[in-house]
Amino acid sequence: MPKLNVLVAGSTGYIGIQLIKLLIKHKNVYIKYLCGNSSVGKNIVTFEKSLNLKKLPKIVKYNKSFLKNVDLIFTALPNGEAQTISNDLLKHNVLIDLAADFRLNNASSYLKWYKQKHKSISNIRKSIYSLPEITGNKIKKFNIIGCPGCYPTSVLLPLIPLIKNNLIKVDNIILDSKSGYSGAGRSVHKKYKNKNLYESLSAYGVGFHRHNSEIEQELNNYTKKKLTFTFTPHLTPMFRGILSTIYVDLKKGANIKKLRKTLNDHYIKKSFIKVLKINSLISTNDVINTNNCHISICETKYKNKAIILSSIDNLIKGGAGQAIQNMNIRFDFKETKGLK
Repeated sequence: MPKLNVLVAGSTGYIGIQLIKLLIKHKNVYIKYLCGNSSVGKNIVTFEKSLNLKKLPKIVKYNKSFLKNVDLIFTALPNGEAQTISNDLLKHNVLIDLAADFRLNNASSYLKWYKQKHKSISNIRKSIYSLPEITGNKIKKFNIIGCPGCYPTSVLLPLIPLIKNNLIKVDNIILDSKSGYSGAGRSVHKKYKNKNLYESLSAYGVGFHRHNSEIEQELNNYTKKKLTFTFTPHLTPMFRGILSTIYVDLKKGANIKKLRKTLNDHYIKKSFIKVLKINSLISTNDVINTNNCHISICETKYKNKAIILSSIDNLIKGGAGQAIQNMNIRFDFKETKGLK
């Protein structure tokens, strides 16, 4: 099978580097262009020493003429930039965006949450938000694919099957998520220079974090009732990983065993989702450097409540790995290819 010619735009950020590390192991991919802005002319090894033995192109500034020579474009850029590239796409191009440009279904929501006008409104209608285990083969009809954010990935995977099966109440869900600081990008040290990232835990975006928008959008697809939830993210003194603790109220007739069985049945054939035994205490350490998500349903002292634990690697399952998973489905490769 011929290889896909691939362009990676935003190749030097944490997500971009992780993407390249995975792509060079994928037998159906040839990296033709690495694009950046401030890094033009440099070798990628400048930013990641482990790539020193790989024959990779030097970093160049993106030019739309490159699109004639590639099948697939990955964009790991600041919000707004993938929109511009999407306007250049040719008929044979597929774009997979790892930022937020094609996560929301309408331009007004994007303006509200990201404080900038969308520059490719017509392409929103041509795009799909793809959480692979939920979206599946639907993405084969689309040439613009928006990958979920890292926090939403960790909470949507356990919640969607439970809401879809009417097992939990949707009017008071509490989402408490803790992430490694790599989730804030390379600028994290400047942005939080007074936070002592390596020895402290910090709450941020309280009540109004941008990921509220896509969590609400996606959960609303599975309930006709008014959905209310509270989401609070935290930065932790570790480089990578997310642990989300989700507090839910059970519907009448639901119990811990039903929740666990529903999730297990839904994901039994999904390679990257592992539903553990009831009351399992999970750790980010178990999913680091994998495309896996571990989920545990825990009982509380109240029979009508449950605590759900969900852990992922924010750079892989919450980023680069999920993007490659979407690529594999879109191009009819084995879904696990390059990710095991």
